[in-house]
Amino acid sequence: MELLHTLCRIPAPSGHEAPLTEFVLRYVAEQAPSWRVQPTVLAGGEFQDCIILVFGKPRTAVFAHLDSIGFTVRYGKQLVRIGGPDVETGYRLVGRDEQGEIDCTLTVDEKTGALGYEFSREIERGTELTFRCDFRETDESVQSCYLDNRLGVWAALRLCETLEHGIVAFSCWEEHGGGSVAYLADYIYKKYGVRQALVCDITWVTEGVHAGQGCVISLRDSLIPRRSYVERIRQIARASGIPHQLEVEGSGGSDAKELQHGAQPWDWCFVGAPEDNVHTPDEIVHKADIDSMLRLYQVLMREL
Repeated sequence: MELLHTLCRIPAPSGHEAPLTEFVLRYVAEQAPSWRVQPTVLAGGEFQDCIILVFGKPRTAVFAHLDSIGFTVRYGKQLVRIGGPDVETGYRLVGRDEQGEIDCTLTVDEKTGALGYEFSREIERGTELTFRCDFRETDESVQSCYLDNRLGVWAALRLCETLEHGIVAFSCWEEHGGGSVAYLADYIYKKYGVRQALVCDITWVTEGVHAGQGCVISLRDSLIPRRSYVERIRQIARASGIPHQLEVEGSGGSDAKELQHGAQPWDWCFVGAPEDNVHTPDEIVHKADIDSMLRLYQVLMREL
């Protein structure tokens, strides 16, 4: 879990993914020589802070978003949400402005719900703040802020070790409205003819999805994927014997929304481990589900 711990400590709220992008590019440069297939690395320029790794003759693309939720300093001691973070007075927030390092406390007005911070000085407007990372590991689980979606990034990077044919795309802005997958999908479709995708992200523990019972294959959230494609994935998963669960939700979304709303005929399915304490500093995922997620991605990318 050392790699996951490192990923969770790197601040990368929506719009400021560059620090994590730089880490991933360094990691790929260092680790790729030991991978089964050496990927073509596409980054910078027209891809902004996104990364595309192309292996062999790809048939399927994996999308994992780099960004996280967080807060932007407004005026005075006001904060504005980035995405949909849980808010509770007392949460520790960290960041940096031109005056130095910041380790402050989130405040929530009981009457108005207005967000602010307590700190020894006024923080410069526009500064991004993220949850302070307190990474905890036991025999059964890992717990930290930003497992959504650092765990998806972790799984995608571990997938690269054995991937022979496929594309792994690291996207931006997912937590705050999206925007990058549209141009990534367009490029991938036109350049490589790939039009089937897996969304490598983290979902929720609910009354029907339980920690420790395997990775989740989502049948729907606020969007509905094409059933014939999802059934292919279910058939491969069943044949593999890897523990997995089925999810049916009426809300929520992911990078898939840009695939479905785009001009290209993409098929997609969300496949990811479930977490509890969603969008808090204390997100928690069962290690059995992490193992299931990685193994299922390895099988799906061979078989699809």
